[in-house]
Amino acid sequence: MSTITATTTVITDYVNETLDERILSSKTPVIIKGLVNRWKLVEEGRKSDANAINYLKSHYNGRPSVACIGPPEIQGRFFYDTLGTQLNFDTQQMKIDEVLDLIQKGFPENNPTSYYIASNVIDTHFPDFRKENDVVIPRPVMDYPLEDMRIGIWIGNRTTACCHYDASDNLACCVVGKRRFTLFPPDQIANLYPGPLTPTPGGQALSMVDFNNPDFTKYPKFAEAIKHGQIAELEAGDALYLPSMWWHQVEAQRPFNVLVNYWWSNSAKHMGPAMNVLYHALLSLRDKPEHEKLAWKHIFDYYIFGESEQAGAHIPEQARGYLGEIDTTKSKMLRAMLMNKLNR
Repeated sequence: MSTITATTTVITDYVNETLDERILSSKTPVIIKGLVNRWKLVEEGRKSDANAINYLKSHYNGRPSVACIGPPEIQGRFFYDTLGTQLNFDTQQMKIDEVLDLIQKGFPENNPTSYYIASNVIDTHFPDFRKENDVVIPRPVMDYPLEDMRIGIWIGNRTTACCHYDASDNLACCVVGKRRFTLFPPDQIANLYPGPLTPTPGGQALSMVDFNNPDFTKYPKFAEAIKHGQIAELEAGDALYLPSMWWHQVEAQRPFNVLVNYWWSNSAKHMGPAMNVLYHALLSLRDKPEHEKLAWKHIFDYYIFGESEQAGAHIPEQARGYLGEIDTTKSKMLRAMLMNKLNR
């Protein structure tokens, strides 16, 4: 977007394929130039798109995947339909090599059908791929299991994943083609006008603003979001570290593009998705009288958003219950209690 002038911080002297604390401790996005330059798929993609496609086919085990298919009129922008009640593309179970053939067939066209395989888990469909294409992301050793890391591959032609957020930290590696990320910090949510919570392409709402043609009459606060936005341009071999909850729009800018991303959170696996809390709050809190909502805001600030230990610090350890550390056993008890209460 031409009106955003700020660019993402770039590190050019990174020589390892293991993320270090300089990256992992960053609270803002960071581009790591050339992080995956030595990946075999990056090397093949630099030779030609056909080489990259053949390399992917050589590692593919034949399992079907979900392909997102958009008609030419959406021009690669996967979004809601005009009413906002459905999405503007279809999904279909297909073999990945068939999708690759369709993408390649569309190379001569100015405005081909849009094809996108989004966040396909690599190990389930390309079991040997990571032997020649991988990054090490160190994680702390804890006495409880951490959330599983998800490593996905994104394959498509010229497509746009409209602005959204993800709950996990993200390392996005541009492997073939070119990607442009438009980024906003989490506090810009109100200025980005999130759309419906359902349906969504991947679980989170999309910004209703068309970044290529923003309607400032309909979405006037977007002008404020622009002041806080930044642009990250990735060539093949580059990677972007994107902290949890940052809003991002992703444009794949070449006829053939491949991105590999790593999602992880160093929180306990037994905690479960925070999105569940939002849905429960919509049910139980949003429409309370204003004075009750304000009181509940103080309650949540005290128990949830303040220091984790403050609510139980003055209580004898043996009496803290759920105000103490939540382990696997307590998480199961909490789930059972919530299910009981919700089903009444």
